[in-house]
Amino acid sequence: MKQNILNLWDLTRYDIEDIIQSALSLKKDRKKFVGHQPLIGKTIGLLFEKASTRTRISFETAMNQLGGSVIYLNPSDTQISRNEPIKDTARVLSGYLDAIVIRTYSQEIIEEMARWSNIPVINALTDMYHPCQILSDVMTIMEKLNSCVDLNIAWVGDGNNVAHSWINIAAILGLNLTLACPKDYMPSPKVIKKAQEKGTGTIKITTDPIEAVTNADVINTDVWASMGQESELDVRKQIFQPYQVNHSLLNHASDQVIIMHCLPAHRGEEITDEILEGHHSVVWKQAENKMYLHKALLEKVINNKNE
Repeated sequence: MKQNILNLWDLTRYDIEDIIQSALSLKKDRKKFVGHQPLIGKTIGLLFEKASTRTRISFETAMNQLGGSVIYLNPSDTQISRNEPIKDTARVLSGYLDAIVIRTYSQEIIEEMARWSNIPVINALTDMYHPCQILSDVMTIMEKLNSCVDLNIAWVGDGNNVAHSWINIAAILGLNLTLACPKDYMPSPKVIKKAQEKGTGTIKITTDPIEAVTNADVINTDVWASMGQESELDVRKQIFQPYQVNHSLLNHASDQVIIMHCLPAHRGEEITDEILEGHHSVVWKQAENKMYLHKALLEKVINNKNE
């Protein structure tokens, strides 16, 4: 397993399956009040340029439960805000921490940090990818449906960073994934091309949300305007309205379909309130599972560093 997790191509199929199984085991142990603290004396830094609720708290709680410590770093409180080069910050933090978890806008920033860092660098979200989110999403599917194999998985909405990571993991694990996005909001052609060239999954792209969800076992969606795109929201609302996850769309899916959303949700936009709160929704389990997935991930990357 590689030291850094900048996108899901940094992991093999074995790595992904191992992390998810570890996360499921850690969740069972936690429910039984079984202690597990392999990272006593270890410290991670959370360098978050973008605001966060679930990702920040789940990483902090995960590290605390593993016996380690967390330092939250707002870039505005560091010398990064005074134009200290990333390569300087990376080498300094490498002397203090055992891993760096970064949530930022640019994928180039996290890759530059990894290039100069001597400790693991984990992508907690960039505009290009959201790998940890998708790992916990797959964990949720396996927990709920026992497997991802031979399921029909649909993505409905913006071809954004979360969609990119879904394409990555579909290629690596050999999943059946169909993405329905408006024609001007498709996933990156480079992301699709790499998945088709290197992966084993079946990945389809369409502009028709009904086509994507027909007989779907899993439906994923996300906000129509991500952080940094707020000025586009009014235009996007008009374009994305046919992509709303609602009862009419669910009529085309499997009777046992599960609905996923990485949150925060804009109720009445990309998903209706009744679907988000309905019996097909697994979004609260999905959110909870981020903590257990992060526990498994942190233990592996930090222990791998010391082997």
